[in-house]
Amino acid sequence: MTTYFDYAATCPIQEEALEAYIRGSREFYGNTSSLHDAGTKASALLEHCRKTFSTLINAEAEGIYFTSGGTESNIIGLQALLDAHPGNHIIASDAEHSSIQNLLTKFEQEGYEVSRVPLTSAGFVDVNQLEELMSKDTAIVTIQHVNADIGTIQPIQRIHSLCKKWGSLFHSDCVQSFGKIDLTAITPYLDSLSISSHKVYGPKGVGAVYIRPSLSFMPLLPNTTHESGVRAGTLNTPGVAGFTVAAEHCVHTLEEHQTIIQKHKEYFLELMGEVSSELTIFGELNEVPILGLGIDGTDGQWTMLEANRKGYAFSTGSACQARSDGPPKTLLSMGVSEQEAKTFIRLSFSHLHSKEDIEGLAMCLKKVIADRKSKV
Repeated sequence: MTTYFDYAATCPIQEEALEAYIRGSREFYGNTSSLHDAGTKASALLEHCRKTFSTLINAEAEGIYFTSGGTESNIIGLQALLDAHPGNHIIASDAEHSSIQNLLTKFEQEGYEVSRVPLTSAGFVDVNQLEELMSKDTAIVTIQHVNADIGTIQPIQRIHSLCKKWGSLFHSDCVQSFGKIDLTAITPYLDSLSISSHKVYGPKGVGAVYIRPSLSFMPLLPNTTHESGVRAGTLNTPGVAGFTVAAEHCVHTLEEHQTIIQKHKEYFLELMGEVSSELTIFGELNEVPILGLGIDGTDGQWTMLEANRKGYAFSTGSACQARSDGPPKTLLSMGVSEQEAKTFIRLSFSHLHSKEDIEGLAMCLKKVIADRKSKV
């Protein structure tokens, strides 16, 4: 039985991925840029992994670059698009990951104009407001594919149409969507995207960024040799191997896992039926592992800590913002009051969970609610 329900923050490594990592460390230890046989052997493995990801995300292999994770992928992707477009205007949603938000702050300090689009009350990007903000000077639109707090899936194709109309480039943070929903349908509409290993049961410290090969851009650092000059530093070849194995498994079992996740969420809400009047569901019920909830009159941080005392792990939002003050920006952007937003907790499920695991979580939360009531 597992009491871990924070899979949107990170996942345990899959056994086959761990084996690939260990084998990669033992047998493919050469530097991929070295010209000797050990380097050539490691480089061949790396290119095999690159071609595999090309198939998994439906993108050209020459546009895929391996990184240290989602944050670095977002940085490289956005910087590349900004360099490839003469415009001075950037548009992002209010609910982007902190790596995007922090980069936007840097761009503003450098003189770029940054506009932020709110979410609708249902948790989707307000496309009408996005269209009003766009102009010929808009270089980039960056929208997270799946919201990290409530799991809503953003309308990528519709946003692409606006970008095409205004000649803007389009980046999407796909860290929460890769391996959970089919990316092959949206990749043709994107100029760059980011993905991360540890969100799909791979090793930590590995990710990838796709940048459309037809774009011309200057790398972050000059005179770099690794990853065709796009990303500096010796590559984590064993990590890439483990990432590839984990990603293949998630993509090839996608529909099966989606069905399991959907049933887990439905069963959990059924078990919570007796206290449903005290629950608010933020976002939509879909196949994404994330479920955002508010418990009436109960601070989310308190709920999380009380559940932790009982052995259960979940969060109050993205782990990268867990130590920041205030409720998730996602909820505030949806028009939720700060008081109600503070009741928020994020549950994230896995295909590894059993029916008994779901029952244990529901029992734990109902006990937390009952304890809170007894103290009022």
